[in-house]
Amino acid sequence: MTQPIHGVGQVPAAGAAARAGARTTGASGFDGLLTQRLEAGAPLKFSGHALERVQRRGINLDPPALARLRNGVDRAAAKGGRESLVLVDGTAFVVSVANRTVITAVDREHMREQVFTNIDSAVIA
Repeated sequence: MTQPIHGVGQVPAAGAAARAGARTTGASGFDGLLTQRLEAGAPLKFSGHALERVQRRGINLDPPALARLRNGVDRAAAKGGRESLVLVDGTAFVVSVANRTVITAVDREHMREQVFTNIDSAVIA
């Protein structure tokens, strides 16, 4: 049985995200670095796809596992990662580090079938 994920939010619809992005300034240079440092430790968001995977596959994200996932994302951000694979107890999470958004989750049972692409870093949390 799956348990609800506490302390995480869901990603807004694509239209809302695009409108929000249009109001923000570019995240390059000093501004981007400052924003990245200030957001370290901020809550993670889960895309609709990631939430569906977590629930359907019965992936347990209790508070300690969620804290380790957050810590893994912080460590990837500190090293300049943009799209990271974060491993927590045999579960792989592909995370957009800049957006602090979990894109997908793959449990150990389904990992053999997967090829992870478009990642620039990996963290064992």
